[in-house]
Amino acid sequence: MSRPTALVLRALGLGDFLTGLPALALLRRSLPGFRIVLAAPLVLEPLARLAGSVDDMVPGAESLRPLADAPRRPQLAVDLHGNGPRSRQVLLDREPDRLIAFEHDGIRWRPEEQEAARWCRLVVEGLGLPAGTEHPSVVGALPQPADVDAPSGLTVLHCGAKSAARRWPAERFAALAILLRAHGHDVVITAGPAERDMAQAIGCAGRVPVLDRMTLVELAAVIARARLVISGDTGVGHLATNYATPSVLLFGPVSPLIWGPPPQPRHQVLWHGTGDGDPHGGSPDPALLAISVCEVAGAAARAERAALAPVAAFGS
Repeated sequence: MSRPTALVLRALGLGDFLTGLPALALLRRSLPGFRIVLAAPLVLEPLARLAGSVDDMVPGAESLRPLADAPRRPQLAVDLHGNGPRSRQVLLDREPDRLIAFEHDGIRWRPEEQEAARWCRLVVEGLGLPAGTEHPSVVGALPQPADVDAPSGLTVLHCGAKSAARRWPAERFAALAILLRAHGHDVVITAGPAERDMAQAIGCAGRVPVLDRMTLVELAAVIARARLVISGDTGVGHLATNYATPSVLLFGPVSPLIWGPPPQPRHQVLWHGTGDGDPHGGSPDPALLAISVCEVAGAAARAERAALAPVAAFGS
């Protein structure tokens, strides 16, 4: 007899995938007899396999095209994509026996809710689990890649982001690279395929190497073994949080209370915004531009000091 199927939609990018991992892990623990099928960009499949919460993947696009390759009539469909009718309908088109989604069956969307906690709550309420069952933290959700030959001890400056509104200017990354090199950091620049030209320009100006041809698993291994990560509000920042790698995260249009790391000194968050910016804007958000090179360098020193500080003994 075939196993029952849970079809899960989260057809988004790396950062969204990582913040959805705690909810996927909760589904895996709560539905041990189910085959869990994730609809997401297939470029994420190696990381989904590494996380161990998914049995199979089918292509899913952020544009919410029909899930032609997804199983029909699954016993359960879970909308981890959004809170609107379009994502719900994409799943309903597969004729599930039951749908778990926000704004459906009384489960309400809370706009200011922290992202990882939001999706864990959806699973808890949708499955009727006891309160406290969830562990809404990205930390440790993705294991370190065991069989990847990656350098360690790098200071990673990640210049990429999905939209220009969340990209700190290239000339500031270059100035920061020069400053950190002068203080003994082994600096590298990373970027996604869309920002390769920007990364090469930064690398040239800052006189540091560029790592822009890595797979996602290779990138995860580099971040896991890095000395420090400096990134905008993007997936690499979530990788640093997952691996507890010291980080400085630069926020602009979006509040770090929703998308940021847990409040730990090893993760320094810089934000001068109000939360009402446009995360899809075509130019760097004014709040992001308010972050200076010297401010980032100071935050980097604080993150490293926090990571090196001894843990206080219980009761001391």
